[in-house]
Amino acid sequence: MYLAGLALFLILQMTDALSSTVGKALTYKATFSETGAAFLGILPTFVNRSLVLAVPFGILLGLSRLQRDSEVKALLAAGVRPLSVIWPLLLPFALVGGVAFVNAGSVVPAGLDRWDRTWYGIFGMANPIPSQDRYTYAPPGALYYAGRVLNDSSGAGAQLSGVMVQRGDEILTAQTGRWNAQAQTWTLDSPWVTRTGQAPAQQTGPVTVPQQDRLEPPPPDPKKISNARLRAELARDDLGREARRDYTYQLAARYADPFTPVAFALAAGALGLLFRSRAAATAAVIVFIAGFYVLWETMPTLARSGAVGPEVAAWLPSVLFSLLGLGLAWRLNR
Repeated sequence: MYLAGLALFLILQMTDALSSTVGKALTYKATFSETGAAFLGILPTFVNRSLVLAVPFGILLGLSRLQRDSEVKALLAAGVRPLSVIWPLLLPFALVGGVAFVNAGSVVPAGLDRWDRTWYGIFGMANPIPSQDRYTYAPPGALYYAGRVLNDSSGAGAQLSGVMVQRGDEILTAQTGRWNAQAQTWTLDSPWVTRTGQAPAQQTGPVTVPQQDRLEPPPPDPKKISNARLRAELARDDLGREARRDYTYQLAARYADPFTPVAFALAAGALGLLFRSRAAATAAVIVFIAGFYVLWETMPTLARSGAVGPEVAAWLPSVLFSLLGLGLAWRLNR
């Protein structure tokens, strides 16, 4: 039943991806090899999700079939304790978690990067220029802020938007500007200048101010880099708070998610022994998947915003389902 669930969830995800991309592939006349390369890139992501989602599907429906055939009743009548039926389920799904851990650490990130790059090639577009949002630099007596820093491909400069510079009692603001990394300056386009006791005045031309910070490449997308690269990025002193929370969550989630199959096996095994009908087991599968999906979707956003600690957000789904499984196991053992 687990393999059937694995195949089912893989097919569902691939069908969804095909339905949303086949029109674009035909419009831009993508070749078969290009489309195949794109889907080979996204396949590891689908595999990892399916490895987890197939656990409650396989266990609950499998146990409901045994319940219907009275095989579970026969085991219990022979003196086999209910928990003795559950514990053997944990080992194979611990191995499933190991496969998911290896897959998530390097194969999935590389595949996501290949997926995006392949589609940019199909669309005839260059890869997006790296950018950094909400840049802040605060040397003694000054403050430099840019809503977005768009690096040049050469790395010698960057375009600025939403710029603000505060030096002493003077504040300069501009919609756009330019960062010259070699000259270590910011040039603000027709900025507004505000000084203490004076009305704001807009300059008619650009204003150049010194800026001593180094222009670093923006942090890469944490979903597209390996565990080793995530650790290296987290070791940077100049990593912003939001980016640090995002990187911390991604790294913690890659260690926490492989425990989810074991937590699912414990909870689904105990629940399957409590149910007596296939309809109840099917309903439980839906509840399991819906609950996991809600947590999986909301936790990254909460971690990025700082509402929940990144490590807590990463481990919460596995911990909650583990507690559910332990509670159900205790109920069975009474």
